[in-house]
Amino acid sequence: MIENIIFDFGDVFINLDKQATAREMEKFGFKHLTPELEKLFAAYEKGLITTEYFLDQTSHMFPEAGRMDLIHAWNSIILDFPEERLKFIEKLAEEKDYRLFLLSNTNELHIDYVKQRMGEKRFARFRNCFEKFYLSHKINLRKPEHDIFDFVLNSNNLKAEKTFFVDDSSEHTTAAAELGIICWHLKVGKEDVLDLKSKIS
Repeated sequence: MIENIIFDFGDVFINLDKQATAREMEKFGFKHLTPELEKLFAAYEKGLITTEYFLDQTSHMFPEAGRMDLIHAWNSIILDFPEERLKFIEKLAEEKDYRLFLLSNTNELHIDYVKQRMGEKRFARFRNCFEKFYLSHKINLRKPEHDIFDFVLNSNNLKAEKTFFVDDSSEHTTAAAELGIICWHLKVGKEDVLDLKSKIS
């Protein structure tokens, strides 16, 4: 029997355009994701480097892009947060049938932009639905590493076999399943978090 639900954030609750940043950066010479960029992005997502350092390094790689160009391109991935999804998670929290957790690979620039787009009150409504709100840059861990799932399970005394995890990345759900967590790989555009209860039962 499921007692706990761990939710991803992007493309589960808030809509994303995952190709937007690459499209925007093509104006400044971006061609493809290099190992150097991947390492930089991962370090920033884990909170191992500051926003200032991240932007400095990106500026060196793309000298034609100004600071605001970089921030705009980086944040262009983030789209809208449908109200029906917010009401859905609020109702689920009110019902108190499950312990609810958020676990997201999210960096400082993105979460600040999310708050700006949603507004502080609406963002607070969302955050308050969860017992714990885990962002990768705050806990220095990142999906799909096993450590991040172990951290959530152990910190909250959760049993993997009684925990349900929703994520739009098969890489993330595969990693969680390896630890015995029951997973739903949500297929964006074909499924919606609103269908949750039919997936659990």
